[in-house]
Amino acid sequence: MALEVMPNSTVFTLSGINASWESRYVFFCITFLYYLVIIAVNLIIIITVALRKPLHEPMYVFLCNLCLNGLYGTLGFYPKFLYDLLSDVQEISRSGCFVQVFVIYSAVLCDFSTLTVMSYDRSVAICRPLEYHTVMTRGKVLKFIVFSWMTPIICMSVLVFVSSGLTLCGSHVEKLYCESWAIVKMSCFSSTLYNVLSYIVILTYAGNSLLIMFSYVKLIKTSLKSSENRKKIMQTCTPHLLSLINVTVALLFDVMYSRYGSRDIAQGLRHFLALEFLIVPPLLNPLIYGLKLNKVRNEVLRYVRSYTVKF
Repeated sequence: MALEVMPNSTVFTLSGINASWESRYVFFCITFLYYLVIIAVNLIIIITVALRKPLHEPMYVFLCNLCLNGLYGTLGFYPKFLYDLLSDVQEISRSGCFVQVFVIYSAVLCDFSTLTVMSYDRSVAICRPLEYHTVMTRGKVLKFIVFSWMTPIICMSVLVFVSSGLTLCGSHVEKLYCESWAIVKMSCFSSTLYNVLSYIVILTYAGNSLLIMFSYVKLIKTSLKSSENRKKIMQTCTPHLLSLINVTVALLFDVMYSRYGSRDIAQGLRHFLALEFLIVPPLLNPLIYGLKLNKVRNEVLRYVRSYTVKF
């Protein structure tokens, strides 16, 4: 059967939402409230870190960057998904699709980059406490933040540029949002270049994982020297480790589902596996740090109380 080549297709259709209108309204309300909670929790952390001088330290600046990235990534998914819940047909323009791919996946990679520099920061703070403020200067912190954003932006810009130039033999994306691999699978011709570049990106972030592992090996060695170091590691590194596991597992769900997912799995489960990294990390990351780190929790409570008193 001849392939239907559609190089000029300007619209993609997304995987349909098979639910009654009553269920859609319920899903819309739940999703909208959940999105508001994500925005509120992340903004509270960002504003508190920005306004409270005791939190003007590298660790909390990186936390602020992690929350800012959470808002950026969810902006690429939730507004469009909420609109689709109330629409008869789930469609997105070709350009809009690639913008969504760029925003969502650059945000995920930015999470990894930020967690990498946070692991280095904790390593210096605990293993070389006397040199900490000499090593982690404002200039270096700024360079780390630029690194955490520019690396994902460059990686995703290249991948999106290559995938957007492919000639496609279809226009249906089998997900509730645009995903790069789902688009590449529709290519009429070889996608070798894209695959090579995507593996380079994977290796780049595997290198980040090695840096994190190296930092934790140093931390474990340091923790064996004194009970005070063990206490510091438990207090400041546990939230980081939980966030790292959270983001890694969520992304693995997405990658495994995209490339090896079976259509025999129930649609609801397939959608959850595809959405897990857009649902859990943006809310769990600020909550983990806000609840686990005493300094952040106390400053948030002080800020909320002072703001409440004014009114």
